[in-house]
Amino acid sequence: MPGTLFLVATPIGNLEDITLRALRVLREADVIAAEDTRRTAKLLAHYAISTPSLSFHQHNTRTRLPQLLARLERGDRIALVTDAGTPGISDPGVELVRRCAEQGIAVDPIPGASAPLVAVIASGFPTEPLTVFGFVPARAKDRRTWLEQLRSIPHTVTFFEAPHRIRQTLSEAATIFGIRPIVVGRELTKVHQRFYRGTAADLIEQIADAVGEFTVVVGPAPSATRREHQADDQEIANEFGQSTARCLARRRSAVATLARKYGRSTNEVYAILERMKRSGV
Repeated sequence: MPGTLFLVATPIGNLEDITLRALRVLREADVIAAEDTRRTAKLLAHYAISTPSLSFHQHNTRTRLPQLLARLERGDRIALVTDAGTPGISDPGVELVRRCAEQGIAVDPIPGASAPLVAVIASGFPTEPLTVFGFVPARAKDRRTWLEQLRSIPHTVTFFEAPHRIRQTLSEAATIFGIRPIVVGRELTKVHQRFYRGTAADLIEQIADAVGEFTVVVGPAPSATRREHQADDQEIANEFGQSTARCLARRRSAVATLARKYGRSTNEVYAILERMKRSGV
């Protein structure tokens, strides 16, 4: 009789964020398939769990997948865990689950912590509907194309970003997302947990210390009917000139303020200013 694949959610930071059921399953499993056995070893040691573990990540999926399926067919109980949070999101767990479903092997999800959901519920943005993405592409060209695709989604979306790329991603998002509200969660559930709120342009200034793990939540696109005023190019250029002439704001800050006020993207405001400059107005 085939065994069971248990999808065990583990803490995303605070080791107390694990269920009693998850601990029991980890103790009773024949083996734990972990994305990173070293990280999982810390959790197992903390709770004195001696179940053996083996690696299962994107670089060994081809060889490990048939091995795990063979063990399940023999009747083994396998607990699948990711580095942190719920398996099957940005890890090869989804492929194993699909193969189990095709072969009639039982799959039992053990719910628990999830970084995207933690960040979304703290954002205050609508959660219906919600689209969850993984990590932003590392290559500049791919990243911009990826962000452009996200812009076409009008409702709340969430994704992950690495600390050494978070400011660059926010810089590009400032021209792509415009005034869409964003919340960035850093070091979720950990001692130094923090939430940053504002537009992408605002957050570039706030996140000076890009250290930790980041989860980004982009709020719904503002409705055109909510725009404060449908200003023409001349009005926007005049207001920009007044703001910077009075030293009330730096150029980038003034552009971001105008974008928020008139429901434009910062890219559009920059384009307007350049047009007006060329026309000599």
